[in-house]
Amino acid sequence: MASLPNDAITAPRVGRFAPLAEPLYRRVWIASLLSNFGQLILGVGAAWEMTRLTTSAGMVALVQSALMLPLMLVAVPAGAIADMFDRRRIAITGLAFASFCGVILTTLAFFHLTSPWVLLAGCALIGGGVALYGPAWQASIGELVAPELLPPAVALGTISYNLARSFGPALGGLVVLALGAQAAFAINAACYLPLLVIFLLWRRKHVPSRLPPERIDRAIVSGARYAWHAAPIRTVLARAFAFGAVSASSAALAPLVAKDLLHGNAGVFGLLLGATGVGAVGGALLVAEARDKFGTEGSLRALAVIGGAALAGIGLSRNLWATGVLLGIMGAANIVTVALLNVSVQMAAPRWVTARALSLYQSALTGGIAIGAGLWGAFATHYGVATAMEASGALLALTALLGFVLRLPEASVEAAQQVVIPNTPEVGMALTMRSGPVVISLDYVVDPANAREFYDAMRGLRRSRQRNGAFGWSLSRDIADPRVWTERYQFPAWGDYLRMRDRHTAADLEAQAAVDTHVVPGSPRVVRRKLERPFGSVRWRADSPDLHQDASAVLPP
Repeated sequence: MASLPNDAITAPRVGRFAPLAEPLYRRVWIASLLSNFGQLILGVGAAWEMTRLTTSAGMVALVQSALMLPLMLVAVPAGAIADMFDRRRIAITGLAFASFCGVILTTLAFFHLTSPWVLLAGCALIGGGVALYGPAWQASIGELVAPELLPPAVALGTISYNLARSFGPALGGLVVLALGAQAAFAINAACYLPLLVIFLLWRRKHVPSRLPPERIDRAIVSGARYAWHAAPIRTVLARAFAFGAVSASSAALAPLVAKDLLHGNAGVFGLLLGATGVGAVGGALLVAEARDKFGTEGSLRALAVIGGAALAGIGLSRNLWATGVLLGIMGAANIVTVALLNVSVQMAAPRWVTARALSLYQSALTGGIAIGAGLWGAFATHYGVATAMEASGALLALTALLGFVLRLPEASVEAAQQVVIPNTPEVGMALTMRSGPVVISLDYVVDPANAREFYDAMRGLRRSRQRNGAFGWSLSRDIADPRVWTERYQFPAWGDYLRMRDRHTAADLEAQAAVDTHVVPGSPRVVRRKLERPFGSVRWRADSPDLHQDASAVLPP
């Protein structure tokens, strides 16, 4: 009998709609569907209004940029903010801001006070509110459903968007034709309100950190360092960027496929968009089954080949219905790929950095799409739309080979669970959160016969230290006594060291335990914590006032 993939063995089988049995998740999902409709109706209304305000095609195209650009630019700081503060409150703030800006835009349009730049500014501000809400909501999914329901819960989130994408633009067009762009703006503002009310009524149990929140710049750096030093997340980011870049032709060149290859009009383009959305909805229903049956890596390889073949077929097709079917297949393959990568990030990241990891993933994916769209557009200009689609399909199929070079490690929810370090550091001087730099050194006594195994184990521990915030990690060996090894690393400030202690996961403790197995019995490691350049801790006169806080005010209990 053929062996099953690792995650197919460990992951319990759950129904694709099982997360909807959770009342709060079900309410949020339905309200999210409504807000997605509102966002797409806004896009149609804004584009139509821009055609009334100006004849510039460039300004009309900028409407979509104004709606999408905040999702890329705001995602990373929004992820840091969602990890630093109560995610429920961040989600409420983002939704309230988007709805408020929608009301302002509606009022200006009603009194005919909009101009092209005012319209773009309104769209960008609404997009900024949605971008602030997104990471907070994505990182909260794991709190609304059990761990085994996370893959189908993420998939249902993609279904919500693609259901709206299938019918939203057509509905927006009807609203604009019947009631005008002002009505589209008003509907958009109103569609955020049910979701806002649900988050207001959610009695989330927020567990505040024992330490003050990081500064926003340090929080962003901490998230980026974790992603860089955590192999599963780093691999997902690279794969997401590559996927976005090579598959961007499906959306970027779709209008030209309708016009040049099928010799159609705007109606044909609308049908192609609908076919893509319908395929995406169908694909989102298969996320859990694909992951259970083939594993994450196996599914991604198969999807790359299927999606690549569909893209190449679109370049060869001159029949509307055949192209529609192929776009449906492409939409399904795309959405399953995006959902599987999203699940991989959520399962690999501990809770303290989940929102930041998801925001980096979103930036990697959208950045790849943005760059790829420009490149495929230039390629199509020189070599034709059909050739560009065929080349894009071939490259997408070849990304299946990335699985042999950048294989996604099997993520474990248990390994990413945070653990509490019970002991507290011994402190003999008054320190504040800003005291530093702080240097940590640990002495290990190791039998020379186990030196190679110890060194290999320390390499794993190094990655643990660095992804949790340590800088300048080094390992040295005593020349006079080769049994003694010294690990050294540092932090910019005492507060950064205390935060690192709050970030330990089960995987970090396993890495430390693997090192300790090579230590000579009866010779426990010796830990030293030192304040580097401690001039600020020295009083120049006996009567000088001590401006530092008492250390007990900042230590974990």
